[in-house]
Order: sequence, then structure tokens, then C-alpha cells
Amino acid sequence: MAHMVLGLLLGLAAPQVSRAPYVATPPDVVARMLGLASVTARDVVYDLGCGDGRIVIAAAQQFGARGVGVDIDPVRIAEARGNAARAQVEHLVTFRLQDALNTDVSEATVVMLYLLAAQNVALRPTLTRQLQPGARIVSHNFAMGDWEANVVETFTSADGQSRTLYLWNADGKAR
Repeated sequence: MAHMVLGLLLGLAAPQVSRAPYVATPPDVVARMLGLASVTARDVVYDLGCGDGRIVIAAAQQFGARGVGVDIDPVRIAEARGNAARAQVEHLVTFRLQDALNTDVSEATVVMLYLLAAQNVALRPTLTRQLQPGARIVSHNFAMGDWEANVVETFTSADGQSRTLYLWNADGKAR
């Protein structure tokens, strides 16, 4: 109820049903995800299920990349906008209250995911149809069904947890 009230106070739509639990990506994992995607100032980084916006904010701060964060939770979107303002990157990033499964990603050159495997699989047709060849997709901890990743990197993060990052390069083939 508090999320709905806060969302209404902020002029945001009522929250929809969450597709994945919110778990923030640790800063060292964010850095590895951005590095794996080889993010530069020429990129437009989309984070589907962006939570507090930390990935697109880091891409803007560290590389000058433009970013778009998408989340279904109005409280997270409000938090992300506040974080972008504090980081002074509002001119580079935007946040959309939207269902990641219904998001147009055609302008993205990089898509970041920290969703459950089922959501990754559900997104795969959209990603492979809309992304231009050469776009990169990085997923934290969850694969994308039988679509074999170009790179799989497993490491222990600063908090002692085992993490796996997956990188796919869009090749123009719908999957």
C-alpha cells in the first residue's frame, strides 16, 4: 500500500506485479558488467529491471554513456531519479515506469539484465528482433535458455558470493 500511495504522490502509475524480487547489484558486479559489455560514451545502456538505477548511473558517470532504466515499481523509479540527480547525470539518464517485457529496446547498444531465467527467456524474442547487430546483452546470474552466451564469466564478488555474468552479442537473428 505504501508503494501505491508514494507512487500516486509522485505522479506515477500504480505498481504492477513484480516479475522478480528486487536485489541490488553490488558495485563491483556493476563495474564488471559494464566492463564485460565494453561500455563507451557512444553507448545507450538499457537496464531492464533497473531498481535504484545504479547500472545506468554508473555507465553515465564512468563512461559518459546515455542510459535508460526501466522498472515496474514506482518507488524504485522515484529512487533511481533521486540517485541520478545526486550523481548529477540527469542529462544522460532517464527512468521509465514500465514492464520490461513490453519495452522497446531498439535504440539500445547495451542491455543489462538481473532478472530471473524465465524473464530472460521471455525477453529473448524482443531483444533479438529489436537490437541491431553488435549490440551487447549482459545478464547477471541467469542465462537465456538455450541461446549460448558468447562469454560466461564466473567470479567471487566483494561480498563473497559466486557470480556469473553472461554476454551475448546481437547478430540480427531472431531467437
